[in-house]
Amino acid sequence: MSNLETKDSWKMFDTIASTYDRINRVLSMGMDHGWRRKVAENTPAKKNLRILDLATGTADQLIALFEHGLSIQTAVGIDLSQEMLEVGKQKILQKPYREKISFISADAQKLPFANNNFDIATFSFGIRNVPAPLQALQEIHRVLKPHGKCLILEFSLPPYPIRRPYLFYLRHILPRIGGLLSKSKSAYTYLNETIESFPHGEAFTDLMKQASFEKIGIIPLALGAVSLYTGTKK
Repeated sequence: MSNLETKDSWKMFDTIASTYDRINRVLSMGMDHGWRRKVAENTPAKKNLRILDLATGTADQLIALFEHGLSIQTAVGIDLSQEMLEVGKQKILQKPYREKISFISADAQKLPFANNNFDIATFSFGIRNVPAPLQALQEIHRVLKPHGKCLILEFSLPPYPIRRPYLFYLRHILPRIGGLLSKSKSAYTYLNETIESFPHGEAFTDLMKQASFEKIGIIPLALGAVSLYTGTKK
């Protein structure tokens, strides 16, 4: 593990906030927008949705949800990185739905919301940065309404033989490119380490089961290098 601990990862995101979006486009070869659209496509098309977006960062996932044409009454984006939130706030200033979005500095492990409050919770590329992911899942379950849906987009390890070249990319190429563009090689060394060590596939769905989610599913993306996990509150 790098010298950056998971509990302090939000500090790292403060340092790379200004370059975060551009580097995402480069490292994902432009595919990250499509992954976020997949979250929107799997969001129930109900009326007047109340949405919680965890680790909202620069608001890319919220923007994808709104621009998919969902009927959204309100949306709250939370993050511990104030600098990432500031970038997100700037990005939605000219959007027609800006008045429906609010941003809050908050911890996914201690959500400052009442029980049974949201129809949808999304969590894109952030849960592996949470020190206690099961606690975060339990909190998401708590704040969702009955029959509410949780959608978690996260990096995963693809099956063999794809895994070997993917691991080479993660360990050797990604940190160099990310470090060069962001001037923070440690941030992108941390990225590949957390991807390798974080539970994925059935190991992650087991956590969702422990958090009392039902109708749990996995949608593999990018040949299995990204997974969309879905679950519903009873």
